[in-house]
Amino acid sequence: MGNACSNNLGIPPAKGPNPVGCTDFMMDHTVQGSFFRLYYPCQESEKVEKPDWIPCREYFNGLADFMKINRTLSERIFNYLFGSFKIPAYLDAPFKHKGKYPVVIFSHGLGAFRTLYSAICAELASQGFIVASVEHRDQSASATYYYREKPESEVRGEASPKTCASAPDNLAEEWMYYRALQHGENEFTLRGKQVKQRADECIRALDKLIEINSGIPVQNVLQTQFDWTTLENSMDLCRIAAMGHSFGGATVIEALCKEIKFKCGIALDAWMFPLDEEIFPRVKQPIFFINSEKFQWAGNISRMRKLDSAGIQRKMITIRGTVHQSFPDFTFLTGNWIGKLMKLKGEIDPELAIDLSNKATLAFLQRHLGLEKDFNQWDPLIDGKDENLIPGTNVTVLQSSI
Repeated sequence: MGNACSNNLGIPPAKGPNPVGCTDFMMDHTVQGSFFRLYYPCQESEKVEKPDWIPCREYFNGLADFMKINRTLSERIFNYLFGSFKIPAYLDAPFKHKGKYPVVIFSHGLGAFRTLYSAICAELASQGFIVASVEHRDQSASATYYYREKPESEVRGEASPKTCASAPDNLAEEWMYYRALQHGENEFTLRGKQVKQRADECIRALDKLIEINSGIPVQNVLQTQFDWTTLENSMDLCRIAAMGHSFGGATVIEALCKEIKFKCGIALDAWMFPLDEEIFPRVKQPIFFINSEKFQWAGNISRMRKLDSAGIQRKMITIRGTVHQSFPDFTFLTGNWIGKLMKLKGEIDPELAIDLSNKATLAFLQRHLGLEKDFNQWDPLIDGKDENLIPGTNVTVLQSSI
């Protein structure tokens, strides 16, 4: 989609023993439906290709709106900087059967969408997880889409314009872009409503996977090459976790409160503001907060601390030299000076930072999902035992604020 402004930049390949496939799923074409990208262990195959990191131009437009810059200018800039990058996974590759895989539902941050955390999702899939990266329709994504049914006159009319994905001829794409806070609007009211919808969308995605696992035939609105029937009886539904970044971190906590099928949660640099604290005592599952060094502040950390529990494991670490954008893929795709100027990069090597985050995540998942893997070799990371980690937080929090 763009020219190669790569200069050895790129999303790092997954390190686990399994090759990784990905495919998109949309159940129910309306805005109430479920939309996610699935990452999964796949078979080796010669004929498969890697998808574009940014699926189509409307997502560039959404990013421009979110960043409050001109669409026409930004489309050229984004296409030049990012248009040639690929997801580190094979599109619609055949599923690899090898026992039952645990499941992770991933929730993106404010202004993001389903493809922007591919380094994390692909790594989990390579280590033997099935991961659904939800694209939220609460108007917190930079851009997303659903479909409306065309009137019969429109179906019979001229050829349809180029679209982001292949879908039946009687459906037309409807785009939904990021909704900025209006002047005088109460932000807590808006974000509180959004975080509840986001949690519901995560649960809906899980429900769809449970149906697919049970062999119930599902209709994917998107006309992909992936055979969904191959996922029957492939998931370990006793071992399910929620994971997310920023607003997605808050979504994890809301989802844990609403759905006990989630056995634990990983919150990456969570933005706690949208959450109503009255739900905190109802969250009974273990939570792992993995924070960046530069984003957090006392008020946000004190809200995380309010989830501390004597009987339930709540862990927190901070990765030295990281910024809030050290978790999405952007951090790998810009050179040093642009990355630091746009706060997409911190002082630490971005691949080292994501490696620490991923290994700590895998160790925590093994501990709380009861996995029989070797991820416990990274148990010390859960306690911040590494020269690039801080146990707990680097932020000073007064006891009175907790």
